[in-house]
Amino acid sequence: MTTVAHLVPYLGGALAVGGVAVAATRRRELMVRWCVWAFAVPLVTAAFWLGPPGIAVLAAVVGVVAVAEFGGLLLLERVDRTVLGAAIVGLVLTAWLAPGEVLRTAAAGALAIAGVPLLSGDAEHGLRRLGAGLLGLVWLGTLAGLVSSGALGLVLFVAVSIADIVAYAAGPRIGGPRLSPLSPAKRWSGTLAGAAAGLLTLAVLSSLTWQTAVAVAVGGPLGDLLESMVKRGARAKDAGRWLPGSGGILDRIDSLLVALAVLLVLE
Repeated sequence: MTTVAHLVPYLGGALAVGGVAVAATRRRELMVRWCVWAFAVPLVTAAFWLGPPGIAVLAAVVGVVAVAEFGGLLLLERVDRTVLGAAIVGLVLTAWLAPGEVLRTAAAGALAIAGVPLLSGDAEHGLRRLGAGLLGLVWLGTLAGLVSSGALGLVLFVAVSIADIVAYAAGPRIGGPRLSPLSPAKRWSGTLAGAAAGLLTLAVLSSLTWQTAVAVAVGGPLGDLLESMVKRGARAKDAGRWLPGSGGILDRIDSLLVALAVLLVLE
């Protein structure tokens, strides 16, 4: 079984090789992105090294930031964002401290989200606020699954990240049919190349099963398309602007969220 300690040499090697490759291109945008990864990868790895408490703290922080970005995209009011954020943090903490009560916590979060527009009597925008809140709960609440996944959650993140990078690089070069109107720049060729790279990553990290394969090859691209749908509806290019060279946190975890949801369903 893969452990965090087993992953450290691979992550360090990937960062080093990536740094050399980026330096060779002399492209400032790529250098900025690599610097972000060089800071984030040790931080995320350390959180997983600490086990459930560290993962829970990481997932809760990421969840709060993701809710802020999601609420900004869908123009949710502050009270909606606050309740959704509290529901996500509650799910994560429950997954850590009382795993058997996750469904009950999710139901309580859904009721709280529904209660905000109902109690305010918002006849004009209430349905939109309710739908957006429930989507956020289902989508972002998947972060709670990281707590029980252990090192496999980190492996999944690495695999979908590599798949995304390969798909982004290979699609325009290979060409072929477009993947979806939701993301016109992406092509089937890039998606298939990315899936192959993701499966190879799982194999190298001793984590290739049919469940993880489906999660990376199918869930990853669907997660990317889901965020593209949300962003296109909001007429936004990125979920945020605070992460140098990378947009926002949602732009980095969109594939992971649905891949993790697929894995949780299949296991």
